Amino acid sequence: MGFADFIGNPATVAHLRESIGAGRFPHSLILAGPAGAGKYTLALMLAQAVNCENPKTSGGLPDFCGVCRNCARIGAAANLEERVAEAVAAREELRETDKHETRILIQTHPDVLVIPPDPPQLLIKLGQVRQAIHAAYFRPPVEARRAVTIFTSSAFMKEAANSLLKVLEEPPEHTTLVLLAENPQELLPTIRSRAVICRIGALPAAELEALLAQRRPALKPQERALAARLAEGAVGRALSLDLEAYLASRSDALVLLRNAVREPDDSKLFHATETYRAGAEGQQKTIHLLRALGSLVEDLLLIHAGTPALIHNLDLAAELERLAQGLTLDWIDAAARALVQVEQGMRRNLLRSLSLDAMAVSLEVG
Repeated sequence: MGFADFIGNPATVAHLRESIGAGRFPHSLILAGPAGAGKYTLALMLAQAVNCENPKTSGGLPDFCGVCRNCARIGAAANLEERVAEAVAAREELRETDKHETRILIQTHPDVLVIPPDPPQLLIKLGQVRQAIHAAYFRPPVEARRAVTIFTSSAFMKEAANSLLKVLEEPPEHTTLVLLAENPQELLPTIRSRAVICRIGALPAAELEALLAQRRPALKPQERALAARLAEGAVGRALSLDLEAYLASRSDALVLLRNAVREPDDSKLFHATETYRAGAEGQQKTIHLLRALGSLVEDLLLIHAGTPALIHNLDLAAELERLAQGLTLDWIDAAARALVQVEQGMRRNLLRSLSLDAMAVSLEVG
């Protein structure tokens, strides 16, 4: 166990390890890269490396053992989805009045705090940032050399983002804040200017296909090719992609797309969207649908730009070529904007099925 288990981006990882070895590990760090690229995995590895009780070296750079008390407890937070689900379930057991005051926090080690977006809005909220500030200023590390707080998303509520500036401006000597962002531009400029930004780049599709052949041998060659393209260079996404679930979401996304581009058939549209109801399950289902639809819209853009070889949904190449005929760049841009509006509407708890219907109808051609 160690940094050798992290796949890809050797230059970025080596740079961060060098900073640990030189005693210059930053107080504020932004790890930027696509979803599933390994940002969270690397953040936990860095927390383990700066706090390992039996540190070692590999390739002349600092490494961690992965088995000591600190490494093991920090590593226990690796399955973020499972930890968040446990925290949400625990909150549901509270009295109704206490639920509104309780924020989701993950802490498998007393000095390493993980802060995910708080459901159902999936935003980092003020109460979570206040917990991070309190830990930074009033709780010096008790079992680790360095306290680490990891924000797993760049989606902050405005008040929460503003409150974070204080600890970024005057960081305690013993604390590091790590922010994970798919797009650092979503963060306030004042946050970006106070942190070191390290980018986790995408891996070529051919490398991901080779990796999938080793790690997921049950996938057929065509499925590996599709999964590698859909992962967009992100190792974690490629290894964890539920291809069957994606294809189910894509099936509904195609209904919306065909309804907009071809002969509108509202009965098929409403039949496809009526299952996207309230609740956490409906929210996740809608997110998957929007991602699938976003992938199809991006493929239409690539075809429109004359680069069909770069599309993600290789198995739909012929149909996407037909759908792209007659579409304008303005329509594709409007479709991308509509997807963003629906996603933003989800954060305001708008009715999902109606939002999807409205989006599809608004994009009808002619």
